[in-house]
Amino acid sequence: MKKNELAALVIERKILNRIYIIRGQKVMLDEDLAEMYKVETKRLNEQVKRNRSRFPKDFMFTLKSKEYESLKAEFNTINWGGRRNLPNAFTEQGVAMLSSILNSDIAIEVNIRIIRVFTKLREHALTHNEILVQLSKLEKEVKVNSKEIENIFVVLKELIEKQKSPSPPRKIGFRKDKA
Repeated sequence: MKKNELAALVIERKILNRIYIIRGQKVMLDEDLAEMYKVETKRLNEQVKRNRSRFPKDFMFTLKSKEYESLKAEFNTINWGGRRNLPNAFTEQGVAMLSSILNSDIAIEVNIRIIRVFTKLREHALTHNEILVQLSKLEKEVKVNSKEIENIFVVLKELIEKQKSPSPPRKIGFRKDKA
């Protein structure tokens, strides 16, 4: 693997680690984006306020207190102190819109990388769903009650399910303890 490819993978992994699932959507927080764009969070949010019409609710939303507290509790190793306002969460479309208001070379380059990561996540999910659909079609077509074929389907489904589960995006919220 070349040095440039390795560096790109490291950057993609950093971006992936900053994508959270909040309210059922994949989002990135304003402070993470500001750090990547090399601007202060305050300045990023000022630009968003000045261009509020570019960020409808499906592009960006402000976290609620409970969501923010839950997120901080889940990742207690991160120092998120000193905020006066609740963080903004940007969806993929909101991140794309940020490039139009943060007109710098760094913002454009970072946005391209972030959008590519979001695209890879979506493609990965679609690929697994397509395989499951094809397996179920094939399973219906096979009318022979062969144990070997059934075992193949079971193993393939288990492999696909295992691939889905190792790196799910982080979810925030409270978990009920199993009694």
